[in-house]
Amino acid sequence: MLDVWSWICALPDSAAWTEPDSDSPQVFELASSKTGRGGAARAIRIGADRTSRPGSEPSVTFTVRACGFQESSEERTLWVSDACPLSSDKPFLPLLLQLLQEIILRSPTTRESSCPRSQLQKLRPDPVSWIMESHTPESLSSFFNLVFLTRMFWACSFDVPSEIGSFYFQSLLTPNLEALSCKHAPVLRTFLWSVGADAEECFMRTLGYMLAKWLVLREVGVGLQALTPLPVQGLSFSYATEAHGLWILKGYAPVAAMKLTRSNDQMKKFPVLEAQDSVLKYVLSHQQLEAVVQLEYSVKFCDGYIQVNTRVDNIRLHVANLGFGKESSEDGLAFAGERHFPSRARVWVGPEVGATYVGGLSLGRSTSNGERELVTQRVMKSTFGKSKAPEVKATGKTSTRAKLRDWRWDQDSEGNAAVFDAVLHDSTTGQEVAMSCPSKGEGFRKRYAAANRPFTKSGGLVFAGDEYGESVGWRLGREMEGSVLKWRIGGQVWLSYVANDVKSSYYETRVVEWCDEIDLPLIPGKVA
Repeated sequence: MLDVWSWICALPDSAAWTEPDSDSPQVFELASSKTGRGGAARAIRIGADRTSRPGSEPSVTFTVRACGFQESSEERTLWVSDACPLSSDKPFLPLLLQLLQEIILRSPTTRESSCPRSQLQKLRPDPVSWIMESHTPESLSSFFNLVFLTRMFWACSFDVPSEIGSFYFQSLLTPNLEALSCKHAPVLRTFLWSVGADAEECFMRTLGYMLAKWLVLREVGVGLQALTPLPVQGLSFSYATEAHGLWILKGYAPVAAMKLTRSNDQMKKFPVLEAQDSVLKYVLSHQQLEAVVQLEYSVKFCDGYIQVNTRVDNIRLHVANLGFGKESSEDGLAFAGERHFPSRARVWVGPEVGATYVGGLSLGRSTSNGERELVTQRVMKSTFGKSKAPEVKATGKTSTRAKLRDWRWDQDSEGNAAVFDAVLHDSTTGQEVAMSCPSKGEGFRKRYAAANRPFTKSGGLVFAGDEYGESVGWRLGREMEGSVLKWRIGGQVWLSYVANDVKSSYYETRVVEWCDEIDLPLIPGKVA
């Protein structure tokens, strides 16, 4: 797998740079191919140029170049770094900061986005510096590779010949796609938590946009299928943390990387689609699920046992449309309101599998579900008599009331894990949307504009604690006092799609699953 970081860290000790006046460039080949234009080899390389002038500190500048992509032998410069002072104790901190900053500032925008880029002009160096100090070279290398691949996406995909972009996806990104999976990005979790929610959102939307483009290319078939090192379902990302009495799980998943569970058979491959459906599927592929699960917990030390309680504080689900103004104009305004919507959310939390220190699990009630009344009226008119001018006219009015509900909230258990479940129902048929074909009526059309819509106007969904009922609790033995336990938290989210503004019979449902570990400190005074 690509390891640019190890090569960079070895540069100051390189034998070619031992002499003070030596400015010999060092080159690292990122990707190469033997079938370039005119038989020449194509390659993308990164070079390090050392500068040492009298009266100034020695520094190094990195340059990424593309070779063999044109008939001439000239190299094309794709990206140039700022100078990195070699005399610093962290000589390559400016390099990592620059890469991260440029990724955040180039993140795709959404119509409803409030990411304040004007306030992110300068990423704070302290969190990045602390990450470089506190992590092993191996884990830091995985993080740097992920950041570098993401930054090179912009360099190789915009304002360059299309053959460079194709080469990037096939020869650079695809062989190293495993760097984007959860198990190879432990430092990413620390980075996202430390830089704040605004920078996190921008970074993850850039990552999601890059993966969406890769998934589209893989779908149409450009030689990427045979090179895929992991299932596309492995391209989702999540992390969990404990802070201030909250367990927090955050998850991100490009919609196209979610497992397809239900759809009609119209849109299996691009070549068999009509023009409108092709554009529709292209738009739907540029979406990302962004989930935040917050569970409030408390620990109470009682005579003979420890009581641990938790309740839902917030579950927020948002489907972001990833793109830019240029792409929006190409897709057409008719598709601007087409997006997936959450149709089911399932969250579980509890001790690790096989734990024997839990004496019992107590659930709260399944809450009463919000309902609305539908009033219908019938007016009956009758006439009596044979003349054209009726002698008697009677009007009768009747009304019926039907109770309809969109969401059903339940609590359940699996072993010692508590489960919180929310399911969306079709108000016309009463069926679960995630498990059936939605009705062809108007129930889900104009779903972001109607007064009684089950989603926010921007296409999201928020569940507060009062909708999930009372808290759940576990009893643990007092011998666990003073320890910090590892508990598991996870979730599944189903997204469905039916036409909103456009006329299309296509529907589908996809699902993603995340599972992470969180800390449960059983220390008196740590948690109220």
